[in-house]
Amino acid sequence: MSGRVTAVSSNGEYSFTKPNRDSVRLLAGLGVEGDVHAGVTVKHRSRVAQDPTQPNLRQVHLIHEELFDEVGEEGFRVAPGELGENVTTRGIDLLGLPVGALLRIGDSAVLEVTGLRNPCLQIDNFQDGLLKQVVGRDETGNVVRKAGIMSVVREGGVVRPGDTVEVELPSGPHRPLDRV
Repeated sequence: MSGRVTAVSSNGEYSFTKPNRDSVRLLAGLGVEGDVHAGVTVKHRSRVAQDPTQPNLRQVHLIHEELFDEVGEEGFRVAPGELGENVTTRGIDLLGLPVGALLRIGDSAVLEVTGLRNPCLQIDNFQDGLLKQVVGRDETGNVVRKAGIMSVVREGGVVRPGDTVEVELPSGPHRPLDRV
């Protein structure tokens, strides 16, 4: 399974959106160089308030560009970086990956998938009603989160739009993604 990077984004300040960049450097064990969410321990404000010593399983946020097409059909206009993601992809079913899947990006970067992004009310502050588009319930009442996945950096490297993303599934039984 493979796809490609369509955009990369980072921001050194807390902000809902992240500006697109020509490239980002992933740092092993930390995240995106210069990004406010990079670090060994949690950096998301809600997580820091709960326990600032917990490990940062949300170093790099990825969103599938196909989500923008989907919400566009409902009248929402979303571009890469606007939902706070670091890496925007096309051609990979990110939400269908299991915990522990490896994403090999470009020449040397490797991300390990840790779980689903748990979208918050800030999405409705960005565009009213968008939260209902990215979080819902399936026919059996289970919560469905579509706002991307989270990962940690296993091997660093520079990531650029146009880079190939190769998926390596973990061995053994696969664990479905849950929020992290």
